[in-house]
Amino acid sequence: MSLCDDCIRGVRHEGTAEGKWEEIGGVPSYVSTPAGDYPKDKVILILADAMGPQSINAQLLSDDYAINNNVKVIIPDYYNGDPVPWEAVLPSGNAFHSSFDLMGWLGRHGEAETRPTLDKVLAVLKEQGITSIAAIGYCFGGRYVFDLAFENIISVAVATHPSLLQNPTDFEKYLELAKAPLLINSCTIDSQFGLEFQAKGDEILGDGKFAPGYKREYFDGLIHGFAVRGDMSDPKIKAGKEGAFKASVKWIAEYL
Repeated sequence: MSLCDDCIRGVRHEGTAEGKWEEIGGVPSYVSTPAGDYPKDKVILILADAMGPQSINAQLLSDDYAINNNVKVIIPDYYNGDPVPWEAVLPSGNAFHSSFDLMGWLGRHGEAETRPTLDKVLAVLKEQGITSIAAIGYCFGGRYVFDLAFENIISVAVATHPSLLQNPTDFEKYLELAKAPLLINSCTIDSQFGLEFQAKGDEILGDGKFAPGYKREYFDGLIHGFAVRGDMSDPKIKAGKEGAFKASVKWIAEYL
């Protein structure tokens, strides 16, 4: 199990977060609630990249999903208060390596550490009467979108430049076990989810083979992380980030 430099490369976005922090099953979680009436039996669960819900980038995305889908959005801190700090993030396009011990960090956040935290949140949502969950996973979080879909805990799945997946095992398992319609936002330069991996997903799940629904969006020339840590001063990256967001909003609106 490994991550890559692009998993901690990117730019902190500008904006003011409008959600609030809540304890859900004892787990600190960033929550964005629509301003008006919204369905109380649905929720969007964002499974954040390594910067966690503490990242302004993730918080702004959460707020935007709440507005555009009119659904409450929750980002649980499944990193247990230990996200990758922004000080360790490599600037976009910079070739130097951070002194941050990424593999050491990953070793502290295996399934045994992260999944129990996530399960606490899921248990509370069930108690609250939530019957439909759309999970959106960015990078590291894409792994958990697949895992939750395998267990049919979620109703809708979105994986954006996912990390830590196994080719072709996870697609074969998705076809066999999952019921959640799956959208994948992919890109050209991605050591975690490269072109051959993408093609294998299309081969196994595409062309109607996965009956609940499968679609892969592709953003040409972009790099892993573009949809959550991309440099918004670059028009092409900005368009890709917005394109992945719009595709995800549309997918959730259709299936949740």
